[in-house]
Amino acid sequence: GGMSVVKLKSSDGHEFEVSESVANMSETIKNMIEDTGTEMAVPLHNVTGKTLSKVIEYCKHHVEAKESEGQEEMQSWDREFVTVDQSTLFDMILAANYLNIKELLDLTCERVASMIKGKTPEEIRKTFNIKNDFTPEEEEQVRKENQWAFE
Repeated sequence: GGMSVVKLKSSDGHEFEVSESVANMSETIKNMIEDTGTEMAVPLHNVTGKTLSKVIEYCKHHVEAKESEGQEEMQSWDREFVTVDQSTLFDMILAANYLNIKELLDLTCERVASMIKGKTPEEIRKTFNIKNDFTPEEEEQVRKENQWAFE
């Protein structure tokens, strides 16, 4: 038949309908569909509706924009897309990883890297709200061992 519609079901019970080409951006979903067909909704136990809708937005845009947009436009859309608050960003990283969407995983991880770039460990902790459990001595040790990372 023509393009099938694939139903995706988030961990909190939201259902989304997407075209098969959009669904296939996710290796995980692609493999599930190959096994079970597209009659049933594909259950995504690790992804909430909020995150799934973002991921779908990304996949849709990439499927549709491949024809119509140049590299520049795509990249600026991508940059815009990952300019989100941290918890959303981390949720998208986890989802991209679970759904095996390499381009999205690369994009979201690059975004985190750019947030860290040039910051001291102290600033990184502030950025990501990480509690510091090290003593100053341990801290110094870690810093020595990872000197290369802060050069």
